[in-house]
Amino acid sequence: MKAATVDAASGSLLSQAAVSAPPPRRSRPAFAQDNSFGAALRPAPEGGILIVEDDFLIATQLQGTLQEAGFEIVGVAASADEALEYAGSERPLLCVMDIRLSGERDGVDAAIDLFRAHGIRCIFATAHSDSDVRRRAAAAAPLGWLQKPYTMSSLLAMVRQAVRDLRGER
Repeated sequence: MKAATVDAASGSLLSQAAVSAPPPRRSRPAFAQDNSFGAALRPAPEGGILIVEDDFLIATQLQGTLQEAGFEIVGVAASADEALEYAGSERPLLCVMDIRLSGERDGVDAAIDLFRAHGIRCIFATAHSDSDVRRRAAAAAPLGWLQKPYTMSSLLAMVRQAVRDLRGER
């Protein structure tokens, strides 16, 4: 069992994702076999992916799945503010974003700020995607929506399509 970390200022428990350091940057593209689609080796996208998810187990699964498929993960954030910090320093290509996050701001707020400040677009991976949320999120120009629960193969398919779209590929 992993030890919990307590925020000294508030006394609240922090998720492991909130206290872990970002993974080191790779000096060259990584390649990985993706058995979920039986595809050949693929290079990691330039810029990498930022995961914004406050559930440690889900964030860990997303990170592992995307890394095994050859994508670079530039960080895992549990809050909107943490996501903005990563975006400023790591400049991800795109973000996989949950709506419900730790802290006072939600994933829609974070996605809008990421888009306005850095031009970073998101794939929303959430259980909360009603018409009001989607209408609010339109200002972030989302690349797609994955309704929880979703499969890792559907996540990979959407991320690959988003990368192609962002690079202007067909």
